[in-house]
Amino acid sequence: MSQYEPLIGAVVFLAFSGLVIFFSSKRIRTKFPPVFRKLTAAVKLRRAIGLAVEDGTRLHISLGSGSMMDQANPSALAGLSALNRISQMASTSDLPPMCTSGSGDLQILSQDVLRGNATDNHTLGQLDPGLARMTGVTPFSYAIGAVESMQDSGTNANVLMGEFGAEAGLICDGAENQGSYKLAGSNSIIAQSIFFALADDALIGEELYALPAYLGVQAAHQASLRVQDILRFIVILVLLGVVLSKLAGLA
Repeated sequence: MSQYEPLIGAVVFLAFSGLVIFFSSKRIRTKFPPVFRKLTAAVKLRRAIGLAVEDGTRLHISLGSGSMMDQANPSALAGLSALNRISQMASTSDLPPMCTSGSGDLQILSQDVLRGNATDNHTLGQLDPGLARMTGVTPFSYAIGAVESMQDSGTNANVLMGEFGAEAGLICDGAENQGSYKLAGSNSIIAQSIFFALADDALIGEELYALPAYLGVQAAHQASLRVQDILRFIVILVLLGVVLSKLAGLA
């Protein structure tokens, strides 16, 4: 590792953080509103949330069987952000959203998200702690428990975002037998291939982490997407500059 790499990393981090704060300000968002490409999965999810509120049915958010201690499980954080926003959007429903997971830390965090939304909506006394469940301690026991939970709770839509493996097929099959909508995404290659084949809509690549921004969780989520686009353009320009300098014999 070069001695300059930590310095470069710190500069990139500070620049990214500063730009996110800048684009998160209300003045900038009002004067220069963000414009993103259309994400069909987000449109369908909004429609599913609206139907759940009208029909008095439930949404099920599954965060996978991974642990927050696993560095390869950042998708669960995106799932928690999505749970937060879905819970807000479905706050007027007779059946609030339910969340299943396969680890104790994700269960505690999902309970905290649901409790926070209930406090904001002044419905804390009606909150059911059982809406955030750890359905199993192993991947396949978790999947079986998640399927049983969605079948027993009047679920009409499922959002799967987190660390999944081959057990993702069981959850998708259970949702298919129930005839409910399935939107899914994971950082796992195995789960991505299963979701692409079995889910109604699959989140591929960065779409998984962009979904909270499309749902309008916080201004920082949308600002982060704008900053990512800026950094992409900078990288593209640098690469083009290096190529042109090579062709010109300057480097």
